[in-house]
Amino acid sequence: MIFDFATEKYGHIIATVITLFIFFFLKRFSDSLVKRFGIKSDFPKVRIQLVKKYIDFLLWGLLFVVVVSIWGVKPDQIFLFISSILTVIGVAFFAQWSILSNVTAGIIVFFSFPFKIGDRIRIMDKDFPLEAEIKDINSFYTLLKTATGEKVSLPNNLLLQKAVVIIK
Repeated sequence: MIFDFATEKYGHIIATVITLFIFFFLKRFSDSLVKRFGIKSDFPKVRIQLVKKYIDFLLWGLLFVVVVSIWGVKPDQIFLFISSILTVIGVAFFAQWSILSNVTAGIIVFFSFPFKIGDRIRIMDKDFPLEAEIKDINSFYTLLKTATGEKVSLPNNLLLQKAVVIIK
């Protein structure tokens, strides 16, 4: 009886060590991939670090779920816990949906949009057309500076919703 408990405990330890090894390998691989993409696309270091932070947060969450399941929490208990937490978070984000959409838009802008800091852009909006230079792209907003010197903070999700023209 004691022998079975000891071998089960060692099995959990070995599985946890293997999981940690895989986690750190994936973390290092994803960090280098984002860094190479950011350097190749000529993105500022701050933007690269921000996207690394998002991916690291996702990997840490995944590591937590895997380690908890290794140490004997039943899958249905994990899913019940996760769904309860996601429900609470979902209600909170529903109240502040723009926060989540801006963070998601910030990641999309980082990986797929053709403009970068220093470009002059024109936002095609019938009510409030805007022509400005991109000064910074953060996780929630993009900072623009107009020709008259005004600083405009534009939520990232608007960059996905509006037509944007890059001025050469």
